[in-house]
Amino acid sequence: MRRTHVLTLMAIFVAIGTLGAQFLWFPAGIAKAYPVQHAVNVMAAVILGPGPAVVIAFMIGILRNMLGIGTLLAFPGAMVGAFLAGLFYQWFGRKLWAVIGESIGTGIIGSFIAVPFAKLFMDSAAGAFIFMPSFLVSSITGAFIGWFILLRVKQEDTIRVQGNY
Repeated sequence: MRRTHVLTLMAIFVAIGTLGAQFLWFPAGIAKAYPVQHAVNVMAAVILGPGPAVVIAFMIGILRNMLGIGTLLAFPGAMVGAFLAGLFYQWFGRKLWAVIGESIGTGIIGSFIAVPFAKLFMDSAAGAFIFMPSFLVSSITGAFIGWFILLRVKQEDTIRVQGNY
């Protein structure tokens, strides 16, 4: 697949994740849940692989923060979740494993990374168990949305570009 095609797919995923955050969110504990981010993470991880999925998560986080619809906590959870979703999909070859990788990466590991991140950048002393429930709700909900969409979209060998990075 041409590099232009990959960059175009990445831009589309960034646009979906950024715009979707404005329209689909719900309160989850102390935070807001943005399941579109996690759906995009799963879809990008399966279609493009872990590297581009992390870049997409990072770009969505930047844009959401610039637009005032996100917090700095969007970075640690989403990027780790996108990476693990792509890695698990590469290792096990099943879309459900991308859901599991996203849920573990964002919901568990991301919530632990959020603690020093929140302390350092947001002057918050909240612990991991404060972040974990909302991170888990958001990531599991969104990951299953992404999985459901992937099951409904016809996948051809030409759409997958894993291994190019």
